[in-house]
Amino acid sequence: MKKKDTLFRKFIKVFWVVYAIASVIVTISKADALITKDYPVISQHVSLDDSWDVTINNNDYHNISIGDFQFQPVDKGDNITLQRILPENWDIIEGALRIHIKQSSVRMFIDNELIYEYGYNRARQGKTLGNGYLFINFPSKYKGKTLKIQLTVTEDNVFTKFDSIRIYEWENAYRVIMTENRIPMFLGSFLVILGIVAGVITIFALYNSIKFLKLFCVTMFSICMGLWTLCYYKVILIFSIPLYSVSLIEYISLYLAPLPVTIYMHEDVQKLKNKVIKLFYKILVTIQLITVVTTMILHTLDIVHFAATLKYMHTIIFCSLIYFFIVLVLNLKSSHQTETRLFLVGMLVVIICVTYDLIGYSIKRYLGNTLLSLKGVSSIGIMVFIFILIAIFYMDMTKKVMQETERNFLLKSAYTDEMTQLHNRRYCTEYMQNIQNKQDCSYTVICFDLNNLKVINDTYGHARGDILIKSAAEVIAETFKEYGIVARMGGDEFIAILETADINKIKELEIKLQKNIDKKNKEIEDLNMSIAYGYAYGNSLQNNIEKLYQEADDHMYEHKMKMKQSGIAAQR
Repeated sequence: MKKKDTLFRKFIKVFWVVYAIASVIVTISKADALITKDYPVISQHVSLDDSWDVTINNNDYHNISIGDFQFQPVDKGDNITLQRILPENWDIIEGALRIHIKQSSVRMFIDNELIYEYGYNRARQGKTLGNGYLFINFPSKYKGKTLKIQLTVTEDNVFTKFDSIRIYEWENAYRVIMTENRIPMFLGSFLVILGIVAGVITIFALYNSIKFLKLFCVTMFSICMGLWTLCYYKVILIFSIPLYSVSLIEYISLYLAPLPVTIYMHEDVQKLKNKVIKLFYKILVTIQLITVVTTMILHTLDIVHFAATLKYMHTIIFCSLIYFFIVLVLNLKSSHQTETRLFLVGMLVVIICVTYDLIGYSIKRYLGNTLLSLKGVSSIGIMVFIFILIAIFYMDMTKKVMQETERNFLLKSAYTDEMTQLHNRRYCTEYMQNIQNKQDCSYTVICFDLNNLKVINDTYGHARGDILIKSAAEVIAETFKEYGIVARMGGDEFIAILETADINKIKELEIKLQKNIDKKNKEIEDLNMSIAYGYAYGNSLQNNIEKLYQEADDHMYEHKMKMKQSGIAAQR
């Protein structure tokens, strides 16, 4: 029966996982279909790739096709001029000229009349200009006129190839970007939203437990990579954010991304006994922190921009991934845990995807080749990785909750009297030690003893005696628990330690105790409960609690003798 129940639970879990994945896929496919349904219409454009005269510094090239033209990498200060005669006819009335720039200032002329300018003031101030699309108002009145574009490069080794120059309908220009980059847009938006929602939850969780630090690292990594995806593919331009700001967000999110993963890996590194691995971890953390802080300062001061240090950051990212992979392999050899295997799979996916994008980026930047140009590969790998991290965190937390539950159960068993569910002698002893260690604490020790328990056990049996003990425990707890702790010391002996030495309060509780005893005797027929008690009070600075306990016990014994002599105990 248990086996069938376990299999059913596993089936339900698998079913919901499959259902969730299928729902996400269906939602994305529906959104994709909605976005692309009118793409044939909105993507109509006039291509300006052919018939260009190009001047790079003092080198002239004639009748050039932009898409096929490759040249040596340009450096800071290089000047590039593109010139051609515009077509005589095109159907677009309110057009937008789309041009992709890379760390360059731009001036655009129609028949030698300046119609657009970007980045010259920032370039003169030594500031970064960014990479991405510019959209310039381009009405049909420019038909048949001469278009001249002047570029001044502001960073070294920026590009070796021009991207296509096209004219779109103005109202569709940004929609084309969204459609062409819809996969990165979906992935980036999902990662940012996931990171923000999980981050808010985690911030509140962190307030209560440091255990959620790993999940916080996951959320920060998700936000960083989501922002990087949206900025790298320029989807965020639809919000009219300046191009240089988009590039700044892109660089900062990329440079910060390795840090949360490195912090996440700390526990896995500490599991290993290899001193070299641990030393390299410290070195890696130091390098990452120094790189982030230094590059941000240099960029802010316009000494060295992010674009110039990007290749070094790529190297750090790649080395970090390889290092994490080695750590996981070593952990897998020693533990063979499911979590480690999942982590290893996720890291392998990230390494493959990031390597693909790094190689593709390098080939495009330095060779001008778009061989590896599949969009969103890194983002897909990162999303898979984040899902795996969340799954690992869930499994880890489930395991820790079970361990904590088991620990609490064992702890409760060790400090709880099984019959009455009050604290036991062991707990009481440790509690008294803690009180004694306090700087200034007033307290009262009260000892209790049931009368005639042996007689009841001998006459009515131990079951009746157990009822009496449990009833006494309820009465004493109801009376004194609000003001301190109540414990069963063994047999028919109880103790209450109250965090007060107010004699008036003690007298009130005496009266309350007797009322509760009378009430319980009325509730249970022939219970005849009678309790002798004695108390002593003092201060942790002036009195020893063990001595006060003995004093209270002596007073209880005196009270018991008085009750016996007066016949109260016998009557009850």
